Amino acid sequence: MKTLHLLPNILHPASTWKFTPPPIQALIAESEKGAYAYFKHFSVPKVPVHLLNEHTKNPLELLKIAQDEVGLISDAGLPCLADPGSQLVLAARKAGISVQAYPGPSSILLALMLSGLPGQQFFFHGYLEREEKALERQIQQFAPGVTHLFIEAPYRNQKLYETILRTLKASDLLCIASDLTSPEEWIQTTPISAWKTQPVPNIHKKPAILLIFKS
Repeated sequence: MKTLHLLPNILHPASTWKFTPPPIQALIAESEKGAYAYFKHFSVPKVPVHLLNEHTKNPLELLKIAQDEVGLISDAGLPCLADPGSQLVLAARKAGISVQAYPGPSSILLALMLSGLPGQQFFFHGYLEREEKALERQIQQFAPGVTHLFIEAPYRNQKLYETILRTLKASDLLCIASDLTSPEEWIQTTPISAWKTQPVPNIHKKPAILLIFKS
């Protein structure tokens, strides 16, 4: 029977995390560059690569891959968290295809663990609104007493940071977790009032997870 393997991936090229992947005959990835980086880091033989990203017109066509042992990776560390893999997994289960998951690093869960913010109730928003006023309204509507996680394109991190400081109360908590699992890993959680009195964090064009806890 065909098997879809949900494989963990590194979060940063300099990561020293180790994993021995199961043998696969094809790989589904967000990009060819990401797939070949995966082959290189884990020292596994190259196999045919199929793409699953926002440009994939019909993801379910990937169920027709001829090989029996197919791997799925994500740039976010674990498939189906902050990537489109869940749709493929659901379709695979409906088609009677075996699905196997393997533990590993997730940027979302690592950020939550390292932030010190409550993990009993949390909400991952993915990307927030792009338009400034809509973004402000969205942040203002975040429920109190719940940890809110979200991401942004690295080149827009600075603008998002400025909007957060302008929108939240002084007592609300903001955590920034950037370059997770790399030698430059940086995590800080402080009230908005403290963020406003310190230098702007160096997060421009860096992969980051942002977390908010409203009092």
